[in-house]
Parts: sequence; structure tokens; C-alpha cells
Amino acid sequence: MYRLIRPLLFRFSPNTAHRLANGSLHLLSALRPADAEIKATGSARELFGLRFANAVGLAAGFDKSGRYIDDIAQLGFGFIEVGSVTPRAQPGNPPPNLFRLVEDRALINRMGFNNDGVEATVRRLEKRRYRGVCGVNIGKNFDTPLEDASSDYLKCLRAVYATADYVTVNISSPNTPGLRSLQGADSMERLLGDLVNARETLSATHGKRVPLLVKIAPDLDAAALDSISQVILASGFDGVVATNTTISRPASLSSPHKDEKGGLSGEPLRTMSLDVIRALRARLGPGFPMIGVGGISSAASGRAVLDAGAQLIQVYTGLIYEGPGLVRKLIRAASG
Repeated sequence: MYRLIRPLLFRFSPNTAHRLANGSLHLLSALRPADAEIKATGSARELFGLRFANAVGLAAGFDKSGRYIDDIAQLGFGFIEVGSVTPRAQPGNPPPNLFRLVEDRALINRMGFNNDGVEATVRRLEKRRYRGVCGVNIGKNFDTPLEDASSDYLKCLRAVYATADYVTVNISSPNTPGLRSLQGADSMERLLGDLVNARETLSATHGKRVPLLVKIAPDLDAAALDSISQVILASGFDGVVATNTTISRPASLSSPHKDEKGGLSGEPLRTMSLDVIRALRARLGPGFPMIGVGGISSAASGRAVLDAGAQLIQVYTGLIYEGPGLVRKLIRAASG
């Protein structure tokens, strides 16, 4: 069915098509109970103290402000990650800021953490009916100086702590100037240390320990992966999400939009992401929790990410090209 609908959706701009897709999901959600998504999905597993109905999640970026959690849940995801959210609402970068690379089955985005702000997102999280795992991806406002970035992440962590099942610290988006410099060993060590210390206080206050994850870029060499792995292991963080979008442009790209600025996602990212996942698994050891994301658009590519060392997987761009049926295919692949 989706293959019949997709040509119509692709006649609209990517942003308009996204709104139409969310409207369709909202209609479906109104016709079905919110708990339907976690029944009979199989492949349940536990990671960093949470139980996941299955290994397949929605990556951050699709629902930046938690508007559509109950609607998205109808697709059968084992977990949903909203965000990135920032302390204050911000519009992000002006359009056009999202491009389809149809020939390459990819996207380029330079959205820039457009979201309604953390407080508005928390109000929606508090009202959600979905009872599966819901993580929150946090970032900094575009106009917060890098030397003050920690304060933005701490504000977000404190705001979402009571309602988030886990929190992902996004220091790898290419669309907030300077953000990726926080992946440097010294900056990363300070930021992660501040967040772990804050969690100790929050854990005592709220009576629960929320897992902390960090999301990293695919554009890292071996030396950077060495230092990042050491920082993560020493930090007290609970897991890593690998990977975000890439600023590189593979020679194989053929779309007219291939030279647009922003982060590239989709099938061209697959090999880079797999390489980083394998490298991290070798450095972090066999049991350290990892969510794999990047270039997953089929049962085979999802299985490859799990075989490379991830315990859970996330999708976004693959949904745009393959449709909602991809979720069920990935759940079956993860069960094999």
C-alpha cells in the first residue's frame, strides 16, 4: 500500500509530507487503543534496566517535541525517542532545511534543533497513554555559548527526569554550530561528569535512576573513537547511540540535492555507521549497551546492525522510503 501512496507524498515538500504522515497516524491512533502497539510484538529484551517489547525504536528527529507519541506507537515500535529538545523553544534553521535524495534513498537535513522547548515537551510526556519505553534526546539552544553548554543540558535533564525512561545527550548534530566539538575528550568528560553528578541528586529526589546515553557522530577517526570510548566507560553513562547523521558526501551520491549543507542520513550512511558500531563494540567490550542507527532500510540492514554489536536499533529515514511496514520486518529480523 505504501508504495502506491509514496509517489503522492513525494509530490509535496519533505516538511509538508511529514505533517501529512503525522496527520494520518493521528487518525489511526484515534481509531485504536494506545496499548495496541506493544501486544504480540515478540523479541522482548532488557537493556540498562529497562524492558523493551522489541528491539526496534524510532530515532530522535521524527517527533521533536513529543506531539505524536501515542500516534507513532501504533506502528509497533518497542521504544520511541523524542527530541532533540532544548531549554527554550526555537524555530531552527529557515527552510528549505530538509531535502530528499530520492536516487540515493537518503535525506539531508539542516533543521537545527527546531522544537517547542523542554517544558512543553514534558507536559506532553506527562499526558502520554503509550506505556512502552520513551526516551528523550536533549540538546543546547543555538545561541547558548559552547562554554555554557553544560547548563542547557542540565536544565533539560532536570526538566525531563521525572517523565523520561532514558535520556540521550546529543553532542553530534552537525546543524548547531560548534556542537560536535563537545565530542572532544576534555569537553565530553566535563559534560558527562556534570550530568552524572546531577543524576545522583535527581535519583534521590525522584526515587528512580534514569539511564543516560550519549549520541555520537559517524565522522570520527580511530583516535577519536579511542578517546571517546575511554571517556564513556569512565563517566558512569549507561549506553551509547551510534550514529548521528554524517557531514561527509560519498562519491556515490547522484541526487541533485547531494551538495546541500546539513547531515546526511539513509542508505549512504549504512557502511559508516556499521564501521563505528563495530569499532565501539571492540573498544567498549561485549556487554556495554549500544543502540545502532543509520542506514537501516530493510530486514537485512537491521540484522547487520545487531550483528555488528548493537543490542537495539532505531530507524527514521528508512521509514520515509519503505513505509510503516518496515517496523514489522525489522522486528521479525531482530527476533531471528
